[in-house]
Amino acid sequence: MISESRIRVRYAETDRMGIVYHANYLVWFEIARSEFLEKLGFPYEDMEEAGYMSPVADVQLSYGMPLTYGDTAIVRTRVTKLTPAKTVYSYEVYKEGQVVGVDKPCCTGSSTHCLVSAESFKPVNQKRIMPDLYAAYQEALEADE
Repeated sequence: MISESRIRVRYAETDRMGIVYHANYLVWFEIARSEFLEKLGFPYEDMEEAGYMSPVADVQLSYGMPLTYGDTAIVRTRVTKLTPAKTVYSYEVYKEGQVVGVDKPCCTGSSTHCLVSAESFKPVNQKRIMPDLYAAYQEALEADE
């Protein structure tokens, strides 16, 4: 499953050069990941209400073409790796109007998350603790070639 999120670049997200400040892509990844979970049927708020959190364990980014104020970013999100301990999301950011798979993305990246108890912050086995979410992840999985 690939989820697409549309984000309009705001002036505050740009730097003095007029391009999107690099750290804002991480914020967009979080927005896109939350939308992915909602589309999967597991809003992040429900996970927290159940007593769990999904912190970032690792993040990778590579920059291509810059985005500027007024552009619309299309963030494509998918799960590319899944274990009982970790979930890896991969992202591709395109400028609206670019052709996916033909044009070079503006940014690519991934984030690795574990599931932890909100009370102790100790990692838990997501396959055992949240089997419905794990099954949904398995169905949505689109491993990298």
